[in-house]
Amino acid sequence: METVRIVERVGFAEGKMAKHALLATPRCQLDLYCLRPGQAQTPHAHPDQDKVYYGVDGTGRIRVGSEEQRLEPGTAVLAPAGVEHGLANDGSAPLVVLVFLAPPPRH
Repeated sequence: METVRIVERVGFAEGKMAKHALLATPRCQLDLYCLRPGQAQTPHAHPDQDKVYYGVDGTGRIRVGSEEQRLEPGTAVLAPAGVEHGLANDGSAPLVVLVFLAPPPRH
């Protein structure tokens, strides 16, 4: 059984959002995004992948298509394949988000 202690993987970068790979198979991927106040994920789209953002700690702003809302602990947001999406920490505290992607990107 493959496991990961998420609290031990929380870590932030100075210049941009930190992205930590947690678990992956050929069919899905789980990452941890850590954003300091003012940091953001550039809006983008995945043509063949669905993405779920799950707020763990802190609050931020998430946009999927033309809709935007607050991302708070305990809130999950779906970004369907082909729809532009992005995340920003517009608060004063660090933002920690679990991100599930299926299928994972092919490199």
